[in-house]
Amino acid sequence: MKTNNSILLSLLFLCVSFCAMAQQEVEMADGMRSSGKIYVVVSIVLVILIGLFVFLFRMDRKIKDLQNKVKPK
Repeated sequence: MKTNNSILLSLLFLCVSFCAMAQQEVEMADGMRSSGKIYVVVSIVLVILIGLFVFLFRMDRKIKDLQNKVKPK
């Protein structure tokens, strides 16, 4: 029960912070969007995230294989 409350509270704070950030104007983002550099930043972030997900997926498969080998039958 305590973990559920902490998760809900953290989600509430996350939503409030997103709403607060959405109301601010960011000149740097507008400048990067107008010059086309924002697409470079977004693509680099996506490549890094995809690389992390592939790494974690492969690591999970290797760990499962090792667990199956070590597990007594």
